[in-house]
Amino acid sequence: MLSAGPGDHALAFYEGNELTALAGAYLHSAIGAGGTAVLVAPPELRTRVSAWLTTAGVDLSAAWADGSYVLLDASQTTSRLIINGRPDAAAFWETMSPVLAAASSKQGPVRVFGEMIAVLWETDLADAAIELEALWNEIVRQYPVALLCAYPAAAVSDEADSDLIAQVCSAHSAVAGALPGSVEAWLPG
Repeated sequence: MLSAGPGDHALAFYEGNELTALAGAYLHSAIGAGGTAVLVAPPELRTRVSAWLTTAGVDLSAAWADGSYVLLDASQTTSRLIINGRPDAAAFWETMSPVLAAASSKQGPVRVFGEMIAVLWETDLADAAIELEALWNEIVRQYPVALLCAYPAAAVSDEADSDLIAQVCSAHSAVAGALPGSVEAWLPG
């Protein structure tokens, strides 16, 4: 598992069905330590991760009620932040700051697992994804949270995008997972 201390902003490339277990384990460790887990994902992943957490012994009703498990829709959240194809910093802070402030006001670690960036990448808004990564870097310095972004390896496997992929990787404190193609060569040295 990637480091998940306050201020960490990690990236995981994944293949196939790895995503549910990756997100579930990452978020479970926060809930299990008395902290807060925030999942920003499409409906299908939110359903699968919630089932994974239930199987792992999390009482989801209690977690929702006490605010230790927060669900946000990736597409809806992203649509509030993107104006004319670019992230709007004010909209980002207005949307995410209250969520992270509430999560940070509780005891225990705060972990955010997000697929907002992947939504942008998959809709041919890679430049916007990189800009949004920079906004996330700013907000994780403001709040004591750890963030794990997930990208499907297949979506970023085009070597024509190597400069963009290098920028995405360099925006993170750690990179792991099923690295697409020769991504190691794209990482800044």
